[in-house]
Amino acid sequence: MAKIAGILGKKVGMTQLFDAKGDVHPATVLQAGPCVITQHKSQSKDGYDAAQIGLVEFVKESRLTRPLRGHLSKHNLPPVRFMREVPVEVDSQSDRAVKAGDRVLVDIFEDEKFVDIVGVSKGRGFQGVVKRHHFGGGPKSHGSMFQITGSIGSSAFPSRVFKGMRMSGHMGNARVTVRNLRVLGVDKEDNLLVVEGSVPGPNGAYLVITKSKKPPRERRGFAGAATIDPLKAAKRAAKKG
Repeated sequence: MAKIAGILGKKVGMTQLFDAKGDVHPATVLQAGPCVITQHKSQSKDGYDAAQIGLVEFVKESRLTRPLRGHLSKHNLPPVRFMREVPVEVDSQSDRAVKAGDRVLVDIFEDEKFVDIVGVSKGRGFQGVVKRHHFGGGPKSHGSMFQITGSIGSSAFPSRVFKGMRMSGHMGNARVTVRNLRVLGVDKEDNLLVVEGSVPGPNGAYLVITKSKKPPRERRGFAGAATIDPLKAAKRAAKKG
């Protein structure tokens, strides 16, 4: 059976969770799905295996373009605003292919330890070299403009500025991929995925979440079977209280 290796979601916000040892972990809560498959890309027809999925959320049909409405009406699908392609894991032992209309839920990450997340970083506008490239700046005494770039090239040789010189310019609002974020918990009831660390973009930003392509090798005795799921532990503690 072919399996979907990714899902679409939105960033809810950041929090922190404690594990059984009492260590605190910075965590990001993601609204992962529910999604619906809108199109299947096959090796025979398109040259590669993938699934086009859309995030199911409330959106007026009048807000969609006519081509998009026609694309969704082919399979009688609900209106979706955000669509992306995600990889498909093909199993040669099964003939069941992915078809349009199938649902994609957060339970695909139930047995996963790491995920890769793609998002768009926050836009910072036009920034100088101190904020954009973390330059140290010059002396901060009187008469010195300490946050300027300074010299960018020599006059005698090479008499030009090398390509890739770090200077002031547009910062942020770029596609960013964060790899190997540890999965701290999966909530199938509310379609929530909790990962350790930060995720690009502001709260409410759209994200593409996929299974890790190159997961790191676990050290022996680290994050083994004795580790308690912090999300489930926090829910149990809230019910007891």
